[in-house]
Amino acid sequence: MSVWRLMLREIRHRKVNFGLGVLTVAVAIACLVGAQSLLQADRVITQHILADRQAEVEGAIAEKQAEVEKAGAELQDAMRKHMLGLGFNVLILPEDQELSELHLGGGLTATMPESNVDKLANSEIVTVNHLLPSVNQRIHWGERDMDIILVGTRGEVPIMHRGMKKPLLEAVAPGKMVVGYEVHRKLGLNEGDAVTLNGEEFTVSTMHPQRGSQDDTTVWIDLAQAQEMLGLQNLIHAILALECDCAGDRISVIREEIAGILPGTQVIERYSQALARAEARGYAKEAADEALAREKAAGEERLAQEAAGRAEIEQRHAGLAAVLVPLVVGASALLIALLSYVNARQRREEIGILRAIGLKAGQIMIVFLSKAFVMGLIGGVIGAVLGLAILTFQSESPLPVPVSEIVRSGPVTSALVLAIVLAPVLAGIASWLPGLIAARQDPAVVLQGD
Repeated sequence: MSVWRLMLREIRHRKVNFGLGVLTVAVAIACLVGAQSLLQADRVITQHILADRQAEVEGAIAEKQAEVEKAGAELQDAMRKHMLGLGFNVLILPEDQELSELHLGGGLTATMPESNVDKLANSEIVTVNHLLPSVNQRIHWGERDMDIILVGTRGEVPIMHRGMKKPLLEAVAPGKMVVGYEVHRKLGLNEGDAVTLNGEEFTVSTMHPQRGSQDDTTVWIDLAQAQEMLGLQNLIHAILALECDCAGDRISVIREEIAGILPGTQVIERYSQALARAEARGYAKEAADEALAREKAAGEERLAQEAAGRAEIEQRHAGLAAVLVPLVVGASALLIALLSYVNARQRREEIGILRAIGLKAGQIMIVFLSKAFVMGLIGGVIGAVLGLAILTFQSESPLPVPVSEIVRSGPVTSALVLAIVLAPVLAGIASWLPGLIAARQDPAVVLQGD
């Protein structure tokens, strides 16, 4: 009789013992595979939860950024409107103009061609905007017997490559006059009054409130009329402009660009006005950046809390598996060893007869180990199926991916391969010592009933 036939007859004859062994192996392998599958499911759930939270955070940040950009644009526009009273903050003057005349008397004497403003407007300049040519001279108003600063202006000249922009100042129409606070206060003027300025007739169209600057003693009229009155046809004293939002040393950048377009000119910056504009832009940008930074920080904090919570869950499950799996595997090995020992004791006389008719001790060992191997293989397959069933029915929440995707993942695949290999090895090791004891029994002693 062959060893394999003996092994099969042994299994059929000891069905309960074999079934208990298979069940024991299946429980151990199910515990191993199930634990590894659930841990992998935890990792997958964590990845999907964090990805969803990341998408939510990014969506919230994008929404907030859109709100910030909109609010920032509105704030910038409001700042621009509130700061129109600051006027132009860049003066382009002839290079031979003494600045002391401007600072001490408020008037200018050096001139340059009026065509310079058109040349500047048709260039590719990017550092300034809102070009306004003007004549600016201190004169005596003979009819009213007082000194004033006469400013002649026309409508703003648009920079062609930028298109039209809303003007900072409305043009003074021919025959109209805009007067500063001190002028209309001293002369008792009202809007609509007709006045004569050095022989020319004008109507007061606007009266400025007090500004606390040279504007209070200034009279504005149409540029062409001022040029005619001062004998400066086709000549201007200055081009007023508004600087753009240049980074770093703004005035140096402006001077360099304008010098390349209008040689023979100089550029000065009205510092307080430029600083006020820069600070306004800075405050608006800073407020927007702070709001966006707060939203990002809040989103990152929520994401970190979610990640920490998921990490705690994973660690708790991993700790439980680290204790439970070795305990179950060890208990299963002990139970298999006990079942094998009981089987060997029950078959003591049968083993003695087999030895007496010529079966070697090694063949007896093969019968025991073969039975253990088959027991382990069948139990391993059943345990693997049960382990995956645990993944399907005992996961803490609905799985965001198909079970098959988790099964194909590296850790679970490794656990399945390990289970199929480990189960027969575990059963064989547990059955080794009882089988060895049974195989080494002296058949003469066994048959004598000792």
